[in-house]
Amino acid sequence: MAFAVPAELESKMDEVITHYPVSKRSAVLPLLHLMQEHFRFISEDIVAWVAAKLGLELIQVLEVVTFYPGFRQTAPGKYHIRVCRTLSCAMAGSFDLMDALCKEAGIDRSHCDHHHPIAVSADGKFSIEFAECLASCGFGPVCMVENDFHEKVEPAKASVLLARYS
Repeated sequence: MAFAVPAELESKMDEVITHYPVSKRSAVLPLLHLMQEHFRFISEDIVAWVAAKLGLELIQVLEVVTFYPGFRQTAPGKYHIRVCRTLSCAMAGSFDLMDALCKEAGIDRSHCDHHHPIAVSADGKFSIEFAECLASCGFGPVCMVENDFHEKVEPAKASVLLARYS
C-alpha cells in the first residue's frame, strides 16, 4: 500500500506553500509540522512525500527532521509526555519526575539517547522524552502530556497525573 496524504491535509499544505513564493524549500518546516500533527511522527514515507511535493532532494527534508528535536521519527504512544530538563526544572526535580512517570507508565528509557529520545510503554499508551525548556521556569518541574501543560508536578503524584489520561 502506497503512502497517502488525505486530501484535506494536502489542500492545507498547498495553501501553506503559497506563503513561500521565492523558495518552496522554506515551506519544509510548516509542512513537517502539519504532517506530524496529523500522523504523530515523521516517517521515511513522509520525508519522501514532502521532498517530492516541494521538488527537493530527500536529504534537504531529512536534515530538517534530524536537526529539530521537536520532530519525532518514531511513533509515540497514545499520550506523549515531554518532561523539561533545563536547569530550573532539573533543580526542581524533573529528573525524579521522569523516573516516577516512567515507573508508573511501565516505560524503560535505558535505550534512549540523542538519536532515539522517545521511549514507549509496552501497551503503547504512553511515550516519554525529555524536552528543552517548556517556558515555565518558575514553576518546575514542568511537563506536557500531549498539549496539556502541567506545572509544579510532584514526582510522588505521577500516578495522579497519568490517571487523567486513562
